[in-house]
Amino acid sequence: MDTKLNMLQTALQFLRDHNEIAFATCEGNLPKIRVFQIMKQEGTVLYFATFPEKSVYRQLHENPNVELLASADKVSVRCVGAVTFDVPDDIQRWIYDNNEVLPRLYTSYSKLAYFSLNIAELDYFDLRPTPPILKHFDLITGDTGDGFVGERFKKQPGSK
Repeated sequence: MDTKLNMLQTALQFLRDHNEIAFATCEGNLPKIRVFQIMKQEGTVLYFATFPEKSVYRQLHENPNVELLASADKVSVRCVGAVTFDVPDDIQRWIYDNNEVLPRLYTSYSKLAYFSLNIAELDYFDLRPTPPILKHFDLITGDTGDGFVGERFKKQPGSK
């Protein structure tokens, strides 16, 4: 497996292992952030549930562009994309049936609104090694790149 694909798989596994994330939307020109839970993950598609009367539901309908961040032990994964509300019924039922909290709060899976995020961009940042790792993945174009991790490790002109 090539290094880029391996690093992407590492980042996706990090999301599976750390499903409580910071989830950012916008309301007008103001950012809104809250803790959310990734309810299901299929490759680069993440699934979520919310109640239609919550402000996040309205915000997502007004502007479907979101960012999320999972972080633990000096590693973080940031994802960017636009959500959609076209989650199949079988996945909605699976989410409700396989989450210990939702049945305690809602009487039926049909009371919730389900949405998905097909990740468009993903950043994997690992501060544990020296130099730190920052990989950017554009999952739309397939491009990958390294990011700035500190002045000590800035690439010099002409270096690869």
